Amino acid sequence: MLWFRVVRRRTIKKRSTRKSRAEHKMLGAAARAMVQEHLARANAHYGFVYKKVFIRNARTRWGSCSSRGNLGFNYRIVKLPPELAHYIVVHELCHLKEFNHSTKFWALVAEEVPNWKEVRTALRKIRIS
Repeated sequence: MLWFRVVRRRTIKKRSTRKSRAEHKMLGAAARAMVQEHLARANAHYGFVYKKVFIRNARTRWGSCSSRGNLGFNYRIVKLPPELAHYIVVHELCHLKEFNHSTKFWALVAEEVPNWKEVRTALRKIRIS
């Protein structure tokens, strides 16, 4: 005898892409300039080599680091306080050396952002939208 399970699909709310695309276009250049400034400041300390910097319209992430050495950041980073934005840039930059969240990774982050735990807690309270 065969049994079938009926799976009900949830309806997913579509976000307003028109608004976010326009905002991304408007704030993207400012976000790129700000990220480049924070990268230059942080990388003066670390001296890591990265390839490209992308400014994206991500829904769930503030930043990313690829195994190829590319760094990606959410354009909404420009709306954050400078201390939080700097932490995000440092966090992704440190992934170039330690591609995980090990103790060594957090020690690297602490070199540039000693109060990274408090900053991380504050950042988690902010919703990306």
